Amino acid sequence: MHKETTLLKTAPAKEVKPVTARLHPFDKPCFGRGRRVTILGATGSIGLNTLAALERNAGAEGFEFVALTAHGNADLLIELALKYRPEVVAIGDTAQADKVRDALASTKIEIFAGEAGVLQAAERPADWVCAAIVGAAGLAPTLKAAANGSVIALANKECLVTAGSGFMRTVAGFGATIFPVDSEHNALYHLLAGLSADRVAAIKKYYLTASGGPFLRTPLEELASVTPEQAVMHPNWSMGAKISVDSATMMNKGLEIIEACRLFHIPPDKCGAVIHPQSFAHGALFMRDGSVLTYMSPPDMRIPLQSAVTWPQTGEAFSAPTDDFPFPSALCFEPPNYERFPALRAAEEALRRGDAATAALNAANEVCVRAFLQKELRFDRIACTSYEVMSVIADKYAGESVKEGTEVLAFSLVVDEAARRLTSEKIRRFNG
Repeated sequence: MHKETTLLKTAPAKEVKPVTARLHPFDKPCFGRGRRVTILGATGSIGLNTLAALERNAGAEGFEFVALTAHGNADLLIELALKYRPEVVAIGDTAQADKVRDALASTKIEIFAGEAGVLQAAERPADWVCAAIVGAAGLAPTLKAAANGSVIALANKECLVTAGSGFMRTVAGFGATIFPVDSEHNALYHLLAGLSADRVAAIKKYYLTASGGPFLRTPLEELASVTPEQAVMHPNWSMGAKISVDSATMMNKGLEIIEACRLFHIPPDKCGAVIHPQSFAHGALFMRDGSVLTYMSPPDMRIPLQSAVTWPQTGEAFSAPTDDFPFPSALCFEPPNYERFPALRAAEEALRRGDAATAALNAANEVCVRAFLQKELRFDRIACTSYEVMSVIADKYAGESVKEGTEVLAFSLVVDEAARRLTSEKIRRFNG
């Protein structure tokens, strides 16, 4: 996270509407005000699929690309810059900056570098921004982009997890709106868009589905010996290493529950997870009358990304169905086993304990996952270590919460650094 909080504009002082008003209005086009586009995290899978969705639905010439950012993949950033010709590009890894400058020297593209450079790119006025930077590092750039009143296609769950309800208040103060593109939150958005206020009031519980990852049926005693190579082999989705490990522990689903509660203003006890190995259903609403409304689609991240481009219209399928019956031969659902997935319980507890707890849990998990991938921490210790750190930090900051404007970054940074420091100490003791 960037430590210079004064770089963020303070949200204008005005009356704040209900939290759900921060969502993009169900009846408004995402590109109703223009076609200036920024992609934060352009070289990752989300960024690349977003570019594909944009190009597929209007052609690259149909959009004016403002900024493309990347952390360290300089070669791909250069390739994208030469293809889409944005006003600016930013490379987070300063060691790669000269390579990018040299490759783009013959163009009029401005080159920024480092965390401050990513923020400079993010603050360029754009109508539509895909926020796809992984982890807590995505918070400051996303807030920068929101300060322009943009439509934010949000793929970074840590913004809502680390910054709590203050993130949504700040976005509202800037006049920006959020369009969720995580498949589960996108599913809930689609479901809610078709309901009247009375029907929304009749929702008994919101459900996010989870595949269960690669270890859904692995004997519990074998989890201690799981390797990073095994953990990143997700059965249904092709994702980066960090999010794949989060899916294997189900911390990813826990963080998504936190995100859903803050995004849709859902009480913690009204949102939960259900195991669905086929990943064909993504979200469900359990209604007061006993009926269940479910949103389904193939497990293809391009589908929710495309909806963020075409909303409220429906784009064409990326691949034509093979027949008139697009359903899998079987759909299975089961409740999660908390003994197998203690990360889910940790996230639910953090949500009940407030902003500091969720920020600490996210930070601790990031440190633990990195240590696991470097073979410095056992797989089965990721969730319990994250929970222990969350509990300590939540007690320390009990009663404090994120406000808005620059305080979102300031509070989150303090909690984030405290949690990372404590987590690193615990891991060193494991290895001592």
